[in-house]
Amino acid sequence: MRKPLIALLLAAAALHANAADLLQTVKARGTLKVAMEGVYPPFNFKEKNGELAGYDVDVARLVAGKLGLKPEFVTTEWASILAGLASNKYDVIISQVGINPKREQAFDFSTPYIYSSPMLIVRKDNKNNWTSLEQLKGKRVGAGQGSVYEMQLKAVPGIEVKGYPAAPENLTDLALGRIDAALNDSLMTAYLLKTTKLPIKAGARVGAIERMGIPFQKGNPEFKAALNKVLADAAADGSLKAISMKWFGTDVSKAP
Repeated sequence: MRKPLIALLLAAAALHANAADLLQTVKARGTLKVAMEGVYPPFNFKEKNGELAGYDVDVARLVAGKLGLKPEFVTTEWASILAGLASNKYDVIISQVGINPKREQAFDFSTPYIYSSPMLIVRKDNKNNWTSLEQLKGKRVGAGQGSVYEMQLKAVPGIEVKGYPAAPENLTDLALGRIDAALNDSLMTAYLLKTTKLPIKAGARVGAIERMGIPFQKGNPEFKAALNKVLADAAADGSLKAISMKWFGTDVSKAP
């Protein structure tokens, strides 16, 4: 994330500090406005009938329901999703937002509700055994625009990074040889490789475990406490595990 955007987000957070707690706001409204991409299966995507589905969608419905609210979904491109939160276009983002220090400067986060790791995707005929990002210097690598994966690639000098608004375009360019590799979430990679007909395969895991949380505006301690209680209760009663098993066949809500 570039510094001007961080400055904008911090300014927005400061202006919000004196507002009513978000918990009071959403309770009065009766809805929780939840932003997500809507093009990121199996986390959040639209089915043929136009309805949203996925792990994040089920978590959002669980969270809203436990708070006594109805979820109101807003789909938006990933590149502008954090700026939209800073502008109060929605209350929270439930869309695989990685928790990192820069984002924590601008927003508060819930406790993590899913854990994953970065993974390379390559063409099936690729003979290279890349096991680190440093080995991709001089190569063209694709990732989601504004994602933690794009930031990780840009942090390695010599990699030609190409950003994409969604995974399908990224993987199509990979299959066509327009890029040499792609970097994405390991859980999403497993899902994509199971459902795609493109000549691509999984590469190596190339980074640390990622913690995904639910970001919201700073200055909302009551909302934060209520949100974390919902997630803790859902972990304790098996609700989060049930959602994990539905989409992944394993419990991704706990750190490995």
